[in-house]
Amino acid sequence: MEQIATRDAYGKALKELGLNNNDVIVLDADLSKSTKTADFKKVNPKHFINIGIAEQNLMGVAAGIAATGKIPFASTFAMFATGRAFEIIRNSIAYPKLNVKIVATHSGVTVGEDGGSHAAIEDISLMRSVPNMTVIVPADGVETGKVIQKIVEYKGPVYVRLGRSKVPVIYDDSYEFEIGKFSTLKRGSDVTIIACGIMVSKALEAAEILNVKGIKAEVINASTIKPFDDKALLESVKKTKCVVSVEEHNIYGGLGSAVAEVLGRNFPAPLEMVGVMDVFGESGAPEELLEKFKLTPSEIVNKVELVIKRK
Repeated sequence: MEQIATRDAYGKALKELGLNNNDVIVLDADLSKSTKTADFKKVNPKHFINIGIAEQNLMGVAAGIAATGKIPFASTFAMFATGRAFEIIRNSIAYPKLNVKIVATHSGVTVGEDGGSHAAIEDISLMRSVPNMTVIVPADGVETGKVIQKIVEYKGPVYVRLGRSKVPVIYDDSYEFEIGKFSTLKRGSDVTIIACGIMVSKALEAAEILNVKGIKAEVINASTIKPFDDKALLESVKKTKCVVSVEEHNIYGGLGSAVAEVLGRNFPAPLEMVGVMDVFGESGAPEELLEKFKLTPSEIVNKVELVIKRK
């Protein structure tokens, strides 16, 4: 199966914008080779700004550029974008609802050898708690490209979470991404598996294992965490009567929490979560870290079997 890192797809999408959209300004915090914003710089250097290792200033400058009517894309690693610059994002971007696109790479434990200090496992929680902020976690390279195309047209602050490692390509070019809408990748009647980001491919792998066991899993790609597609989740869970959430993020405040909030308000049903169990990341190879933190198809299968027993 073809694999591509979502950060690589971001670079490709930015390059297209650099050639075709004169309103786009790209800013980076001295990590343009890693975030792939360097791809944009190659084709439109006059619209590229390296702020340096100053993430708070990165967001403040992006806010100022947005106030002029241009469309700034501000990129750095997820830990620094959402952690170090949180107050600037909150007060200078989200509060006045400025048209800034924060596209952060190197999220989750698969940041790999950079270790726990760089492994952002709190960023979804932080960004979804901020009013006016749209939060998107693409599942693969194709969806990443579609997301970038869509958020250029959308007016308002957006946080897009991307990864470092290559992930399987799930979609083809016919796929149409829509902000606030989930994508059902596999139909089933026994359990709902709702996943985001790199864990969507793991959820599909788990569904194949479950199928051999006679369990029909419905797999949903929740690429927009906020606004959340309550309707799609509820339609699925009212059919399957149970759900497993899957994410490369702390189980507190992320996708699983969003699912629990919707179920609690509308249709209480058994829920199990696959995610980082409230611990910090570590240094290691990405696949080894996924095994270490039980972010695997086999763990999804275990949680499915457990949640079905709770029906």
